[in-house]
Amino acid sequence: MSRDSAIEQHYGRPGLLERMLHTLAKKGITESDINFETLAAVDEFHVGGLDATRRINGRLGLIPQDRLIDLGCGSGGPARAMAAISGCHVVGIDLTAEFISAGKALNQMTGQADRVELMQGSILDMPLADNSFSQAVMLHVGMNVADKAGIMREAFRILQPGGRFCIYDIMQISEGPLTFPFPWASSASLSAVASPEDYLAAATSAGFSLDAQHDQSAGMAKMLTEIADKGTANRPDDASDPVRNLARQIDSGLLGPTEIYLRKSDKG
Repeated sequence: MSRDSAIEQHYGRPGLLERMLHTLAKKGITESDINFETLAAVDEFHVGGLDATRRINGRLGLIPQDRLIDLGCGSGGPARAMAAISGCHVVGIDLTAEFISAGKALNQMTGQADRVELMQGSILDMPLADNSFSQAVMLHVGMNVADKAGIMREAFRILQPGGRFCIYDIMQISEGPLTFPFPWASSASLSAVASPEDYLAAATSAGFSLDAQHDQSAGMAKMLTEIADKGTANRPDDASDPVRNLARQIDSGLLGPTEIYLRKSDKG
């Protein structure tokens, strides 16, 4: 089995949309109540959830004139949120067909199909034109993609001169062995966790310059532990252990949710 197939199998359990709607229904949220905020509990898979998406939206300064690409968009939660908050147009691309199928249905339910476009594909080889986006995001995706240089080359290619790229990933911020499982990988064979320095080296090689870097670890271990205690919908491995395990390794200072903001030169 190829790595891409293994990743899709890890995330792509059939019936995702039905599970999401069932989880919302148990909270008293009907299809008529669905919007980016009521969906957040089931479609914002990164650490910090919707609050983190709002923070990134603000730090990018998204405006209606922006055209944003979301690399590894999942079922489109952050894409829909950023489109709703900023008014910009968003294209999302993800390897997992089940995510894209569910996301397109949710775009229709939320009335955002004209502003949010989702497609299946690899972020290492996107069927998108050069210089076609003003901003880019990648939220908790790089932990599954070993080819950081390939990510950076493709992001650089599709961004317009002056465009910005926000990466928000779990990164290794101190030396030591990782203990599995995590939400993104049940074993080391599917994991590609790297240090901020590794990301920046790949970014610089592609032509990006660093705008800003933020360690968002504060309070995240406690939040993840609380999520694990409550049980988490639509997470791989069907158990809270991966989430609790991630919390422990953030708390120990081994891993850290980290934002890196890169910029493509105005000269391209």
